[in-house]
Amino acid sequence: MTKTTLTPRALYEQVAEQLRQRIFQHELEPGAWIDELKIAEEYGISRTPLREALKVLAAEGLVTMKVRRGAYVTEVSPKDIADVYRLLSLLEADAAAVVAETATDAQLAALRGTHEELRQHTHNAERFFALNEQFHMQLLDIADNRWRNQLVADLRKVMKLNRHKSLFRQGRIEDSLAEHEAIMQALLARSPQAAAEAVRTHFQNGLLAAT
Repeated sequence: MTKTTLTPRALYEQVAEQLRQRIFQHELEPGAWIDELKIAEEYGISRTPLREALKVLAAEGLVTMKVRRGAYVTEVSPKDIADVYRLLSLLEADAAAVVAETATDAQLAALRGTHEELRQHTHNAERFFALNEQFHMQLLDIADNRWRNQLVADLRKVMKLNRHKSLFRQGRIEDSLAEHEAIMQALLARSPQAAAEAVRTHFQNGLLAAT
């Protein structure tokens, strides 16, 4: 087996991904100070790639850099959450309308398969969350607009800072599943208007659960 040597760029990207997941899993809580020395020691790296990784996360909005105080996990305000949900609603509703008009039967069948798998995991919040995101990203991929996909991916990273709060709210998983069913039915009916409206409703209800 050929030995792979990590380049500095590859190293800081891997560190960024490790920290990103720790933030999403709330191992690093919103508002928490990121102890650079401790993390560098934990990963067995110098602080240079760690600082480069933090710059990446800061650009994504997941980390806030404070002068002479270091890096902190970003705390999102109610306005931040509302702004993110509004933009996601606009972008993904438009994508749903495109999918209703242009998706192949095979693409809709694959999306339906993800929805059915989502239905089977209502008692596993973490798995439901992962499949929920997969459904949304699959919808976007079918709509085939890379610029929209990039915007949505960045917005969803910020949304994840608060997502666990809404995910575990009593009854939200069941409501979310019903909203996904409405989206799926509108797509299968090839109704762009109904699909877009179902997505808007989904995000409106998601915002209520998140705040």
